[in-house]
Amino acid sequence: MDQQGRTEMQFRASSKGLIGVDITSATVKLVELRRAGASYQVESYAVRPLREGAVVERRIQDMGEVVDALSRAVQQARPHSRRAVVAVPASAAITKTLTLPASLSDDEIEARIQLDSDKHIPFPFSEVAFDFQRLGLNARYADQQDVLLVACRQQDVSQLTDAVLQAGLTPEAVDVETFAMERAFTEVRHQLPASSGEEDCVALVDIGATMNTFHVLREGRVVYSRDTVFGGRQLTEEIRNRYGLSLDEAGLAKKRGGLPEDYPRSVLGPFLDTLVQQVGRSLQLYYTAGRKQEVRRMVLAGGTSMLPGLAERLAQESGMEVSIANPLARMKVNGRIDVQTLSGDAPALLAACGLAMRSRP
Repeated sequence: MDQQGRTEMQFRASSKGLIGVDITSATVKLVELRRAGASYQVESYAVRPLREGAVVERRIQDMGEVVDALSRAVQQARPHSRRAVVAVPASAAITKTLTLPASLSDDEIEARIQLDSDKHIPFPFSEVAFDFQRLGLNARYADQQDVLLVACRQQDVSQLTDAVLQAGLTPEAVDVETFAMERAFTEVRHQLPASSGEEDCVALVDIGATMNTFHVLREGRVVYSRDTVFGGRQLTEEIRNRYGLSLDEAGLAKKRGGLPEDYPRSVLGPFLDTLVQQVGRSLQLYYTAGRKQEVRRMVLAGGTSMLPGLAERLAQESGMEVSIANPLARMKVNGRIDVQTLSGDAPALLAACGLAMRSRP
């Protein structure tokens, strides 16, 4: 692969089954999808924990730990394919829509991007991985075309592809998390009531271990995003500190229950209060940023989204319909997968699912 080559970041969809690999601060998630008619089939999946500090704010700090967890996920899932797609975080990627002459070929577009790179990309071109996609003719000028440019630092791409290679998989493409979420949302939107209008806005709140991300999607596209450093790990640590458990024991108790009677009032309640306040603040900032489209529904995703009482509290505070995402709900499932376990993990598999959805007949 050429260091500045487009081959590092690819928009092209794949023709066979693909593995979406989502590396977050607490887990490595792997989902293998294959096209089955007009839909998909889940061929395999796995979720493996990561040691604290191995990934910080979406960047790998301990490659050995990540490769080990990903290798264990591959062993557990036993995927049919070895071809994997990973994603750089939206914060590490630059996306711009360029207007260029409609007559330009792909090679000429690439040359033009390289020539004008200092206008579009805020770091040296020698450190850049990029790709582009033609979006069609410009709405105002018939002799111009719109081209979507996506670029990030080569080291961000190399780090992810190295982890995938060392775990025995083949990196098929590197995507951007935002695009993966939009792709997965095409499945999630089937869970929502029929839209009352074409321009309905939906808030998608992805609550992970250390971070929650508030997206607003309009017509299936992310138009606003905000990250807050607060997630499920804070609750796990509070359980550990209050009840004298190890971090692993606290994480297990959080999922399975069996904690003392004061837990809902003394620990879970205050955590939910903070989380609800933060989501409310993100919604407020969306409107403050001059957005006029009203958010009518909220969808929760991520491992923390299924906490008892969270969806109800958010519905009460916001006055919106609140549901929990299941991007796999309409998909067929390979017989060797435990459907109940998969359903429980589904809200946390949004990004991995969106990455694997690049496969096509």
